[in-house]
Amino acid sequence: MKITRKDIDKIANALGVKAKLWGNNYRFIVENKEDGRKISLEIYPNIPIGNKKGNLISVYTQSAHLQLHFCTGYVVSDLLGEVTFIGEHHGQLSGLIIEKEAGCSLYANVDSSLLSGDFTKLGPEVMLSGIALSLTEGLLSGAE
Repeated sequence: MKITRKDIDKIANALGVKAKLWGNNYRFIVENKEDGRKISLEIYPNIPIGNKKGNLISVYTQSAHLQLHFCTGYVVSDLLGEVTFIGEHHGQLSGLIIEKEAGCSLYANVDSSLLSGDFTKLGPEVMLSGIALSLTEGLLSGAE
C-alpha cells in the first residue's frame, strides 16, 4: 500500500486538523485543549526501513513515542473520530489508533483470528484489542 496525498487528506479530515509536509513526511498536530492533551502524528510514506521500503507511522505524546513500521493499511472512522493504522505480518496484527480528541492506543502482535471470533469468550484484557482492531478486518491479507 502506498499512502498518497488523497489518503493524507482523508486522515486530516477525520482528525479535524491540517497536514503539513515536512520533507519526507506529513505532520499532524492534534490537540484537545479542554483535557490538556496534544499529540503529533507523522506519516512517512514509502521510505527506506532497513533493506526494504514501507510506510512508517510515528506518534509523539507528552510521555511516549510510538512507531508502527511497515503500515499496510488504515481505516478512517468519522463516527468514532479516529484513524486506525495497521501492520500485518504472518497472522499477527499491530494497530495504532489516533483519536480526534488527541488520544492514541497501540495494540501489538494481536492474533488476527481474534477479530472475527466471539468477543464474549475472551478475557477482558484481551477483548479490548479484538474490538478495537475489528474495524480493520477487511484490510487483512486473508480477507475476501
